[in-house]
Amino acid sequence: MTTNNTVKKIRVAVIFGGMSGEHEVSLISAASVIKALDPDKYEIVKIGITKRGHWAIGAEIDEMESLNEKCVEPKFGLDELIELKPDMVFPVLHGTYGEDGTIQGMFEMANLPYVGCGVLSSALGMDKAVAKKLFEKAGLNTAPCIELRRSEWRNYQDNIIQQVETKLRYPCFVKPANSGSSVGINKAKNREMLIAHINEATRYDRKVLVEAYVNGREIEVSVLGNDKPKASLPGEVTPCNEFYDYSAKYIDNKSGLNIPADVSPELTEKFRESAVIAYKALDCAGMARVDFFLEKITNKIIINEINTIPGFTGISMYPKLWEASGLKYGDLVDSLIELALERFRDKQESLEGIFNTKQKK
Repeated sequence: MTTNNTVKKIRVAVIFGGMSGEHEVSLISAASVIKALDPDKYEIVKIGITKRGHWAIGAEIDEMESLNEKCVEPKFGLDELIELKPDMVFPVLHGTYGEDGTIQGMFEMANLPYVGCGVLSSALGMDKAVAKKLFEKAGLNTAPCIELRRSEWRNYQDNIIQQVETKLRYPCFVKPANSGSSVGINKAKNREMLIAHINEATRYDRKVLVEAYVNGREIEVSVLGNDKPKASLPGEVTPCNEFYDYSAKYIDNKSGLNIPADVSPELTEKFRESAVIAYKALDCAGMARVDFFLEKITNKIIINEINTIPGFTGISMYPKLWEASGLKYGDLVDSLIELALERFRDKQESLEGIFNTKQKK
């Protein structure tokens, strides 16, 4: 407490932008988060990361796209972040170098609490191929797929095409293993499209998934919590395009969001249960959005992927699902900050145990 009996504000460093194909989405999400942070509770420090990885401390979101890279020093960011003395960090960075565990490792090195998943779960969630294996081990259904490397595609293109046409057939989806917001994801309806889409996917990542088409409804569930996570009501996406691609998510603004999803009470609980299983399978913390398919003929639930830093824009499913479940946007942001501080305290307890053990030797 301060002398005038006012509570000291929590100094929150909000980090946005980043070196990913989702840079622009991050700016929109961050603007929404910053707007929701109560100025009576929080002191906000804005930190932008340019597309080339340069840090712009104090940058305004609306100037990020016009920021002259030559005027921003290519600093790593760790020393500058520590010097700012934030009480915690709120990363609003989608995709590579923000959602994949890399920047989370920097926060760990700085010993700062931060919102969202840790290094391991962030990295696992970002890699669709690895996450798929863990989901299967946890007993969740996934779509059949073929995993390939960029080097394999260059050297064994004919063999890979044959595998796809034999095992998966058309149509199928081509995805970079490490990407988000449907960046680089395309639907292949024939061999010519398959080749073109794999070529495009290898621009984004050295590892690519070719996945069987699922004739299903797109259902999403938000999860919140640390050791005792809770799942929101499920929501359904009805894409304005052929599938829920980048444009459908962030540009066209014509996709339908049905919240809650029109499914039976039994399926509602099954979706919520499956989302928590997926969350725990990757050892997630703080938040994640889990995306599923509901097969139209069989009503079989198939997990698609998990997003450890889901969109926070005005039309994003993660906050909308929690609002429908009784948690308003501002309260959701408060909860995420509380969860981050809770996890940090838990980590300090572990560090103290390690320190005391070394002292005794």
